[in-house]
This record gives sequence, structure tokens and C-alpha cells, in this order.
Amino acid sequence: MVKQNQKPNVTRRKVRGRDGITRIYFYYEQTLEGRRKLVRLPNDPNSQEFDRRYWEIKSGKAYAPKPKLTFEKLIGQYIASSGYKNKADGTKKKYRPILEHIREKNGPMDFTKMRRKDVLAAQEAFSETPRKADYFVQMLSILFNYAIEREDMTHNPACGVKLYGPQSEMEPWPQDKQDAYIRYCERNKLDTELLAFYLGTGTGQRPGDLCQMKWEHFDGEYMFVLQEKTKTRIRVFCPDNLLDALAKFPRQGDYILARNLREPLTYNILQKKVLAVRKAIEATNFTMHGWRFTAAVELAEAGASDSEIQSVTGHKTLKMVQKYRDRANQAKLSKTAQTRRNRERGQNENKT
Repeated sequence: MVKQNQKPNVTRRKVRGRDGITRIYFYYEQTLEGRRKLVRLPNDPNSQEFDRRYWEIKSGKAYAPKPKLTFEKLIGQYIASSGYKNKADGTKKKYRPILEHIREKNGPMDFTKMRRKDVLAAQEAFSETPRKADYFVQMLSILFNYAIEREDMTHNPACGVKLYGPQSEMEPWPQDKQDAYIRYCERNKLDTELLAFYLGTGTGQRPGDLCQMKWEHFDGEYMFVLQEKTKTRIRVFCPDNLLDALAKFPRQGDYILARNLREPLTYNILQKKVLAVRKAIEATNFTMHGWRFTAAVELAEAGASDSEIQSVTGHKTLKMVQKYRDRANQAKLSKTAQTRRNRERGQNENKT
């Protein structure tokens, strides 16, 4: 007599085969996401194989529904999309390591199940490296927005998550920090760091574009620039302090910021060099990208029109140029208002 298996969740079914013979099959019955699911078990309910398979299923090791909308699939689709392919090489180079990290850690996961608390937990996991944590959150937000465009999601759980680091890359350098940077570089003979500063604030170009500038791009007055992000070619007239710096510093290769005779200094190496100076002068809240903002704001404060500023920075639209204009106008209006206030106060005192 065959001993009947009494394990919970096990159900038996009689199935008549094409050969006319009725056979008994065993299944593990479970409910997943409100739906009844049967998982096939071995034929002999008294065998060790049956017991092993049963406990694997019961513990969740043997069966788990495979989500269709995984991070693995989403990242693959995003990388293959025109939106990603059309980005500048430097942007893709920055995105790719973060995408691969997300793929490695979360590849099989259903991205539609991620909640805001999960994004915050991921950010917290990188809290010792705040900028990396912020990049992780920003990349998740980009992926979720892409999923929304594909109608795979209806909301972005990373939207509005407060970032750790100050968004200082869009802050202009105040004059005292500029002066401190120049003094420190001159005192310590840091020619590369100082020339990079004059190139950035003088031409108003992105840090990646500074690294690609060659001596042959400089004709004595203008710097020819092929912007990596916009693929736009522009000619930028150089201000006097940049002309002086270009005349002063020796040529060490084909590139102005040279790694050797033939290769440019990479963005990462330049960033590390500049960061060391920023730390020394307590200016870590102001980045290399802020040199671009500095140039634009100083142009606005000097009375340059939006089109004139755009001709230097090479922005495709006037939206960002208007941001520089607003910053410059705010400072001027503040001075005008306070001057009027002082004049009014002085008049009142004279009356008394």
C-alpha cells in the first residue's frame, strides 16, 4: 500500500494521457499576486527528490515569478534608444558605469515595483561618497522617465529626491575664491591647474572641451572649439588674461592641457588636480563647471547682450543664458536698491 503524502499545499491530479492510461501527478499549489499557481512536483511522493523539491518551492528558492519589466531590460532598451545614442560621448562615458552598476545590482528586479523609500535606501548606501550617491539617484530618475515615455510606468519614484551635494556646478566662482585659486597655483607653480582656470573662465567652455583644445586651435586671438555636447563649432575671442596665460606657459605637447606630447590631459586627471587646489583654498563648493557660469555672469555684468553671451558659451538656446542674465541683474538691482535706501536715509537725517 502506497503511503499518501500529507504535506500542506500539495494537490494531486488525475490526467488521462493520449495512450488512454490515467496517471496521477502532484503539484505544489500557491497563490502569487492574487492568482493561483500550480508547480509540478516529482511523481513519487515518498521519494527524497519529492521532499527536496517540495521544500525548495515552499522556501521560494525553486520558483519565483520572473518579472517582464526588469532593470536589465530597461537599461538595454535605454542604451539602444536614440535619446542615449545622440548624447555626447563624454555624457555617455559618465552614464555608462552608473548604468552598469544598476544593472549588476538590480538587473532581475521589476523596476515598476521600486518605491521612493527604495531610492532613498539606495542613496543612503552610497552616503560616504555623496556625489556618487547623487549620480545614482539622477540615473534612476532618467531611467524612470524613459520608462514613463514607453508607458511602462506612470510615475517617477526618484523625482524630487533631495540630493546630498550642493548643486555647485552651476554656481559662479566669487571673486575672492578666484583670487585665492590664482594665488595658490602661482605660489605652488601649478601651471596646468592655473592654465585650466584661465581657459575655463576665459572661453566659457565645458571642462571636457578644455581638455580637447590644441595649440593649433589658437590663432593668437581666437580659440576654435568643437563642443563635445552640442557638436557645434565656434570661435571664441580670448580675453586679455587668457592671452597672457597662453603666452606665458610653455607648450608641452599638441594639446594645451597636455598629458604628454600627443595626448590630452583626461577630464578625470584634470578634475583631481583642480580638486586638490579647491580643497586647499576651501572652495569645494565651486567646481570646474562653475568656471563656465563665472564667464557668463561676468559677461552679463559687463553689459553683454544675451546673443553676445551665447556667442561665447555656445549654448543652443537662450534659456541658460537668461539664467546668467538673471544672476547679474539681481546683483545690479540689489546695489541700485541699497544705494537708493542709503540716499533716502541720508536725506531724512539732514531734515532732522
